[in-house]
Amino acid sequence: MALFNRRSVMALTAAGLVAGRIKNVLAQDVDEAVLSTDSSSTVAGRWSAARAKAWHKQQPWRVGPVYVTSTAVNQLEMWQAATFDPVTIDRELGWAQTIGMNTVRVFLHDALYAEDPDGLLLRMRHFLTIAASHNISTFFVLFDSCWRGLYVLGTQPAPLPGIHNSQWVQSPGAVALSRPSQYPRLKAYVQGVVSAFANDPRVLFWDLWNEADNTGSNDPTNKQALVASLLPQVYAWARAVEPSQPLTSCLWKGDWSTPSNFNAVQAVIMANNDINTFHNYGTVEVFSQAITWMKQYGRPVLCTEYMARNIGCLFDTTLPVARKHSVAAINWGFVVGKTQTNLPWDSAQHPYVDASAYGGTAWQATVLPSGATPVAPYALELPPIWQHEVLQADGTPYRAYEVQMIYDLSTGETGKG
Repeated sequence: MALFNRRSVMALTAAGLVAGRIKNVLAQDVDEAVLSTDSSSTVAGRWSAARAKAWHKQQPWRVGPVYVTSTAVNQLEMWQAATFDPVTIDRELGWAQTIGMNTVRVFLHDALYAEDPDGLLLRMRHFLTIAASHNISTFFVLFDSCWRGLYVLGTQPAPLPGIHNSQWVQSPGAVALSRPSQYPRLKAYVQGVVSAFANDPRVLFWDLWNEADNTGSNDPTNKQALVASLLPQVYAWARAVEPSQPLTSCLWKGDWSTPSNFNAVQAVIMANNDINTFHNYGTVEVFSQAITWMKQYGRPVLCTEYMARNIGCLFDTTLPVARKHSVAAINWGFVVGKTQTNLPWDSAQHPYVDASAYGGTAWQATVLPSGATPVAPYALELPPIWQHEVLQADGTPYRAYEVQMIYDLSTGETGKG
């Protein structure tokens, strides 16, 4: 059964669901390669801009979610043998196919490989088989600097009531990042995973480090310097196994209009990327500005995170702009579930539950994934607008016109991304 009525995007626009100001943004052109420094790149094995553009030209416009099974609280629970859930994956990726999505971004974790390398690779193959059966390509994220810096393997803790992404964990965690003696293990992880799928057409590209210069709880005080030193090694480890897919890490904050604005981590990223990726949770004007900045560097541009309804980053306005400029659009979240990312970021300070859910005043001792301390008062009612996620638990769209727009734009043939 179809999840929605197939009305056209033009009808949506005429009905006023796409804001009038988006027309001005769509009318703007983007100048490319103004600041390109590719000709002076000395990074061994890096794809040329021409090769990256040729790869990009062969792709359909890429649209889909950052995908975590609704039954998993974090990437560990998603991938560990005891909780890997292919039935849910098949059902949910079937829904993704139905609404026109063709790509998923999926997080891994180095500890999974350290514990059971063969098992992780087996489950990754299983995932790729399911995704491909729904005509969905996958790109994996190897490392992540966000949320909890400490973690444990095995049974994962339940979601903290009322808190966005309350049990998400970093990879490598604070301990491994701080200890160079752990780096050979990280190298084995990168090379073991990438080499296993280096020529697998079901893997679109490799997203080496999510928001590498971001922060979370229990971070080492010199985290940025550690990441800036380790990240070039990660690129080199991946390139050493000669994958057929391009490599990338994202920019996500700051002004990228000129290389002189880059911090140390951003400079590493932009000197090493085969294709350039970015995150943006701004309005359509801010999103369009990010595209302009990124296209100056002369390589294909893909957005690997966007969409936060409560702060004005919407499918309605963002998707047409991404489509026009051949920029892939990967939104955070798909089916509402244990990550609770339908709740806003501010739930880390104001959980959307009564304090009794934490045992009266014991909430003050709660360790939150951001490292922040929750502050009173608690919000007793859920926010009226979901921040992330596309579908409810039964596959029903949160907003029917959003999935209609995804379907209509993804099935068109007017651009690449």
